[in-house]
Amino acid sequence: MPASDQPSEGNDEAVRTRLEDRRRIAAFLDAKAAEAGSAQNTLLAYGRDLRDFSDWLSARGARIQTVTRDEIEDYLLHCDTQGLSRATRARRLSAIRQLTRFALEEDWREDDPAGRIAGPGRAKRLPKTLDRAEVQAMFDALPDIGRNQTERTRNLALVELIYATGMRVSELVSLPVNACRGNPAALLIRGKGGVERMVPLNGAARAALAAWLKLRDDAPMESPLGRLVAGRGARWLFPAPSREGHMARQAMNGLMNQLAVAAGIDPARVSPHVMRHAFATHLLEGGADLRAIQMLLGHSDLGTTEIYTHVVDGRMRELVMNHHPLAHPPQKDDGE
Repeated sequence: MPASDQPSEGNDEAVRTRLEDRRRIAAFLDAKAAEAGSAQNTLLAYGRDLRDFSDWLSARGARIQTVTRDEIEDYLLHCDTQGLSRATRARRLSAIRQLTRFALEEDWREDDPAGRIAGPGRAKRLPKTLDRAEVQAMFDALPDIGRNQTERTRNLALVELIYATGMRVSELVSLPVNACRGNPAALLIRGKGGVERMVPLNGAARAALAAWLKLRDDAPMESPLGRLVAGRGARWLFPAPSREGHMARQAMNGLMNQLAVAAGIDPARVSPHVMRHAFATHLLEGGADLRAIQMLLGHSDLGTTEIYTHVVDGRMRELVMNHHPLAHPPQKDDGE
């Protein structure tokens, strides 16, 4: 047998090492899913990041169980030279930190090499938002969006709810109908990681919700909406012929694009997430407390909410300067 065709012990060892690393990554992800209730998208991102890290280590004869701080820093430098964004590099370091901490807790190793590595941080990127006049223009355009009264009533409920609550689009389209009955003054929202929060409804949102519920519940069985309600969409506020049985996020994106065009706004500036930003921004402009906005948005970290302080414009600064007691130190008496 030619030498090049003979099995290599080194290659076999590399395969065994990679498989062992994959088993440890899988154990970590299982623990995250069971103990922290991490969202599926978060777990998928961690899995991709850690597999990339494991492959990079394996190519250099290293392994997760014995990885050093220098090797982790070399990997982060590798990510930087590949042109990965600051946010992606920060996320990868976060995944590695959690894995090495897990390894320490599980006695796979005796130290935590990633614990003290400083991350690249996140760029202070201001969120896209809309001013109040633009949001009003979109509401004014709503009566023209929809092929029939059913769609127009549904569309009004969707837009009123997302602007009144700041819900994520995934939270909005998957609202259970039973959580919305009885003319509620607030809705219980299940957010990221299964964390629940209460969001109040204003009068306009409650009226739009009631109108949609009545139309939904009274839909004739032979109508498209009636068939949806009688089938897989029975449990959802916004039923649709999808695999899940409720409206898809892409459909909500399409609605926002139509509204933007009808309102004379660049569609690139409008999305369900931008409406969430508008909700938070307009609350802050109106004097709402940042901590309250954090709770309404379902942010786990106040630092995420603080980015909305960019709305503090000249008028608000003037308000502080004119009315805060320390803004005007007492004048000294000329006779002193």
